[in-house]
Formats: sequence, structure tokens, C-alpha cells
Amino acid sequence: METPRVGIPDHLASRMTMPEQHEYLRRKLTRRSALRAGTVTAGAVAGFGVLGGSANAAHPVAAPPPTPSPAFLPSSAASRVDGSLVAPFARHLAFGADPRTQMTVSWQVPLPVRRPFLRVGTRPWDLSRKIEAEVRALHTPALTSKLPAVDQYYLHVGLERLRPDTTYYYGVGHTGFDPADPRNIGTIGSFRTAPARPESFTFTAFGDQGVSYDALANDALILGQNPSFHLHAGDICYADSSGQGKEGDTYDARVWDQFLAQTESVASKVPWMVTTGNHDMEAWYSPNGYGGQNARWSLPKGGLDAEKSPGVYSFVYGNVGVVALDANDVSLEIRANTGYTGGAQTKWLERKLKELRARRDIDFVVVFFHHCAFSTTNAHASDGGVRDAWVPLFDRYRVDLVVNGHNHVYERTDALRGGRIARTVPVGESVSSTRDGIVYVTAGGAGKALYDFPAPDSYEGHEHHVDSVASYHWTEAGKASEAVEWSRVRYTGFSFLAVRVTTGARPRLEVTALAETGERVDHFTITR
Repeated sequence: METPRVGIPDHLASRMTMPEQHEYLRRKLTRRSALRAGTVTAGAVAGFGVLGGSANAAHPVAAPPPTPSPAFLPSSAASRVDGSLVAPFARHLAFGADPRTQMTVSWQVPLPVRRPFLRVGTRPWDLSRKIEAEVRALHTPALTSKLPAVDQYYLHVGLERLRPDTTYYYGVGHTGFDPADPRNIGTIGSFRTAPARPESFTFTAFGDQGVSYDALANDALILGQNPSFHLHAGDICYADSSGQGKEGDTYDARVWDQFLAQTESVASKVPWMVTTGNHDMEAWYSPNGYGGQNARWSLPKGGLDAEKSPGVYSFVYGNVGVVALDANDVSLEIRANTGYTGGAQTKWLERKLKELRARRDIDFVVVFFHHCAFSTTNAHASDGGVRDAWVPLFDRYRVDLVVNGHNHVYERTDALRGGRIARTVPVGESVSSTRDGIVYVTAGGAGKALYDFPAPDSYEGHEHHVDSVASYHWTEAGKASEAVEWSRVRYTGFSFLAVRVTTGARPRLEVTALAETGERVDHFTITR
């Protein structure tokens, strides 16, 4: 969708960067006296406790606390409600930089609580190790007359020195609500760390989820794949529902509560690795629009400032290196944050790809981000800024798979080099990423309203291939028409990717696209 510019007149929004939108909203609400005295953007960083006893691989310890952001101000607020009546919800996991030994557990409470904490152990009946949580609170004022002010409280505990290939059980609580209490046994969750040495595994991926029955259906199917982790390619919840940059736009922070509660059934067990879409730029919280994302998620630290670029990071799981990027930085379609890293992200990407390719234990490199390098929908099609900045690097370092969202459909290319077909890849075929080229997948059918194509759908069992699709890509001057020959599979439906990774002498990625009904709509295999 378009750039989220909440409550900004259209004639201004079309020319404003994200920092300008942030400043405009702050000044507007100050003039209206909509803020309480002393409230800017609420937040609190509570003590980040450590586990007692010796620290070794057998005993998880809390990661060092991050440097507090100026956006998160100390708060003396404490709930006067009996803590036993306040239930934690919206648990979600994320890897640290090393999935073998690091995991972050995040959750939410509806009201301020006293001394929030996490319990963790290798047996569900023995959660004696207790760690204080970091609190990140957000205050969202009544940005329009139709919405109330909202206070949200997000809690995080980063764990380090975990044992590889080990199942851990955890519970989250606070004064008055202890997950170790037998009455709360149903709130215990679990996760498994990555193996010490590469083994076969599955991961899943999609983008553009939102809150809907279709999103729930996808979540249920994803859980059935038993994935080791999930990649979310941006446009996470759509708290900004329209993003047209007009006075009638609404930003409803409560949609985040709905989304995180919806996702908990999967994300409390499966690390939910997100990156940043255009709908995830929320101008109120910080000048770059990422203050909300920083409050709600704890992601691996990348080579850039995590506060400014939370969606830029990498991790290695088994024989796969995964790279997350923030395409808002290079987009020529939606320019609120275009160029905000001053080229630093692209330089980091080249260093990271070079580093991953130099490692003998890594067979495959998977890159995911929001805006599409190659897609043909009528809504957004392809972003020439992504093509110009990153596709040459993907080619140079022989990236194996690129996953995008943004366009609310499933679409898959043939194998490409330099944006041209190097080898056709019909449904069910194998492709060598080193010899033949890169397959680009748009997996934007996670749950939001679907888009359409300028050509007929063509997917497994329903092939209607056309030699050329009339499409376009975004340039500095706007839309540029192009005749596309690389659009191999098109499916207008809710769906997601499941990727089976195998190791050994002949490693491969078996890529499958599944509709929310469970029907397979595409599959192909990537080898090296």
C-alpha cells in the first residue's frame, strides 16, 4: 500500500520524508494540546536481570541490556490492579545473531505490572531460573477524533549461552502472576535452539499478513510444517489501514494487539523473524518511523544502528545464511525513507554476502525484504530502486533465493541473471543457483486483501503460460512500462512458502508454495 502518513494533508504528504512527517505530527498535536504534560513518546527500560549461579552452556543467561533509546523514557507507572488478574499475551520469539545459543522471548501486558520476568529451563516442571524483563512502553495519542489514546507495554528477555539443539521451556509473568504456579501451567511455552552442526530442516516465509481469517488459516498451516523459523517480509499488521496520506487516514495502534495475539499460536514456538515494509514506517514514534518496531520486536543486531534500521540483520541456521534488508531505503516507488542510510545498508549487504560466501559450512544464502525486484501485479509491480542497488550484488555473490512481499499474491520468476532469463524453471523443475541464476519469489499472500495480475493466473495443475506480460517498474521519473518474460508462476490467492533444506554432498532447497487450503500451487528445487 502507499506510505503511511497518518493525518497529514495530501498536498503535504506527497513531498514529505519520514522525519518531516514525524515533526509535522508532533507539532500538530502539540498545538492541539493533545499531549499530556511531560508525555512525548512513552517508554520505560526496567532492570534487565541475570540468572544466578555460574554461567555456562548448560545454563542460559540474560543477554546484556541494549543501550536505552532516547525514545524510551523512564516511567514510574505501576499497575494498581491485582497482578493475578493481568494475564500476559502475544508471546513471540526471535533468534539472536547465533540461533544455536541465543533466543529472545517477547510478550505484552495490557496494563503496567510490577517486576515482569521470564522463567526458563529444560524441563517444563522445573523453571527455577528467573530473569527480569526489559520493558518498552509506547504511548499513542488520539491522532484523530475517532480513536482513543493507547498505552502499550512490551516486554523482552534476551537469552544467551543456550545449549545447541536443545528444547527449552519458558513462562512469562510478573508480581501476582507466576507461570510456575500450577494454576498457570497452560501458559508454558517452548522453543528449540539450532543444532551445533548442519542438519536438514524446514523454514517458512511470507509477507503482508495483517489481521484476518485468512491470516489465521496461513498461521495454522505454517505450524503444521514444523518450521525451525519463519521469515516475515514486512507489512506486518497494518495498524495504518489505508496509508493514502490524507486527512481521512487512521492509525490504530490497537491493531498491533490483535495481530500479536493472532500470531501467538505460532510465534510463541517458532522464531518469527520480521523485516520492515512500507506500512511498518509509523511516523509518530520516531523520526525514521521505526520507534514502534523497536518497541515491539527484538531482532538480531546487524551491521547498522539497530535503532535506526531494525529490519537489517543476518543469522546463520545450519547450512543457510539468511539476510534481512529494509527496502524502504532504496525504493523508488515509496520514498518516505529512500536513502535514509546514506548507502550504508548496501555497503553492509556487500560485506555480509562476501562473508557468508567465504564460509565453507554455508551452502545457501537466502535474502528477504519487502519491495519486489521482480513482480507484475497491477498494484505495485517491480521497484527499480531495488533492482539498481541490490540485484547486481545478488548476482555477484550467487544468492540462492530472494523472497519479497509488497504485492499481495504469489508470483515466481524463472532463473535470472542481470534481470534476464538465464534458464526457464517450470513447476517441479530443478535449478542450479550457481550455474543458472536466481529465482525471485513474491510471497505476499499472507492475509491482506489480494491484488490482481495483468495476465492469467498460471500455477501447478492450472498452467496458462504466456510468453510476455505487459507490466512496469518504478524509476526516478515514475512508472516505466516493460514487457516481462520472466513471470513463470502466478497465483491470486492466500499462500506461503515452505522450504525444506537438506545437507550433505548434494545440498538442496526444496521450495513449495501452499495455498491457505493446503493445496500446493508451486514447487521447485534449488541446487548448487
